[in-house]
Amino acid sequence: MTSTQATAPNRLYFGDNLDILRQYVDDESVDLIYLDPPFNSNATYNVLFRERSGEESAAQITAFEDTWHWGWESEIAFQDVVTQGPEKVASLLAALRQFLGQNDMMAYLTMMAQRMIELHRVLKPTGSIYLHCDPTASHYLKLLLDAVFGSVNFRNEVTWKRRHGFSSAVHQSVRFGVCTDIILFYAKTDAALFEAQYNKESPEYQAYIERYFTHVDENGRRYQATSLTNPAYRPNLIYEYKGYPPPRNGWMITKEKMEQWDREGRIHFPEKRDGRLRRKSFADELKGMPIQNLWDDIEQIGAHAQERLGYPTQKPEALLERIINASSNEGDVVLDPFCGCGTATVAAERLNRRWIGIDITHLAITLVRHRLHDSFGDALCPYEIIGQPTDSRSAAALAEQDRYQFEWWALGLVDARPANDRRRGADAGVDGYINFFDDNSGKPKRIIAQVKSGHVNRGMIATLKGDMEREKAELGVFITLQPPTEPMRQEALSAGIYTPEHFPDQQHPRVQILTIDELLAGQTVSYPRGGAPATFRQAPRRRRTQARQNNLV
Repeated sequence: MTSTQATAPNRLYFGDNLDILRQYVDDESVDLIYLDPPFNSNATYNVLFRERSGEESAAQITAFEDTWHWGWESEIAFQDVVTQGPEKVASLLAALRQFLGQNDMMAYLTMMAQRMIELHRVLKPTGSIYLHCDPTASHYLKLLLDAVFGSVNFRNEVTWKRRHGFSSAVHQSVRFGVCTDIILFYAKTDAALFEAQYNKESPEYQAYIERYFTHVDENGRRYQATSLTNPAYRPNLIYEYKGYPPPRNGWMITKEKMEQWDREGRIHFPEKRDGRLRRKSFADELKGMPIQNLWDDIEQIGAHAQERLGYPTQKPEALLERIINASSNEGDVVLDPFCGCGTATVAAERLNRRWIGIDITHLAITLVRHRLHDSFGDALCPYEIIGQPTDSRSAAALAEQDRYQFEWWALGLVDARPANDRRRGADAGVDGYINFFDDNSGKPKRIIAQVKSGHVNRGMIATLKGDMEREKAELGVFITLQPPTEPMRQEALSAGIYTPEHFPDQQHPRVQILTIDELLAGQTVSYPRGGAPATFRQAPRRRRTQARQNNLV
């Protein structure tokens, strides 16, 4: 790792993680990798933005479609791995193609093989990788990890019981319900860091304490009286202490140590003098129940949980905190190449780690950015966003490459949530919404947003005004890559001024035109900001840990 990278700020990348890894991430520069790559041939992965009331929005936005389908791109990737990749990975992938054929699963495994090779490259010798998956592909992924990281570096197949109670199944009549995920844990080498984790809250631990820690001292501390008898004959440790005779083999400790423990209140004195002295093992000094490879103490995020942001594959922060605590130290670098809504980045930030997040959609980048700022506020460590347009030329290039990505990025500049699912084709006149409060009614008011990357004219502003009437929106904002014409400005001015009843000294143009250049220069939408923002579901406030956390609390 270079000295520059050692002090680099946290980084959030937009783009294909394969390209980002190859272009930006140095060899052996990452301490811990967590990834939750999507694969579900019957579903897409969507962001469901919720109103402040908790109700689902009518809009369902595709964030990362299940694009693992065999095609020309898969064929090129397969040839890349087989001809350029490590021998074992190439042999495995060729064998899998013979077995599976050319289908979605093979496309998925081929794309994952490329990424696994890069992840192995960027991981330090002391690092570890945790791959989160479901039973659909876990057995194939384990073979792939064996080929890339070596079967000797396999550490655990963790089963996360994410749901308790009744569990639905797609075809309940032909199979049992599924309530678990698989997390495959591999080390890079034998030098990989690992610190055991404990849980004091589990029912098993509480039952253990109740059963074995049956004594209570004068300070109210529960303890277990454990033997001080030496298992082997030690004549030098045979001595009487305070009238209590020694055991036949002698004590386990010297008389000086016995006196020290006595002063510390760690010796159990039986009522009868012919009884045996014992050591007090205090329950409150135990770390808790050691965590095994069945994690049934962390449930998935409930529908009404404060942590829930509406992202369907969102994982609990407690899950990521356990992984980060087990396999990294403060100041280490945590990488999530499929960062989605950013749970790993938030957990890493809270636990004083540095982090790298990568996602292929601007929508996810916007969501992560909001989550980080909502969670940590002014305490958030500096970070960079890399891969997003920085000027009108790069914005135009993004628009030409992918109109929807440009739209989502532009909406992110004004903190608007998208309104359209890109699978619908042509939009219905409204690209995004901003919700705000300017009174005490508890009902959010609305700004509608329209984004244009091509030619613009006065008629588009007139259409926006009509959309405002239909949507009962107080304000409208027109975001354009091209400079607006004078007739457009006059049409916007004709919409008048919005003056909130409770803030009569504020005046906001009802229709506002903002260019990409103006937004990149720091200009934003003018609207009442007297209440809490309501556009995105707000992440709960988080506080960094002051010291290393070893227990799940």
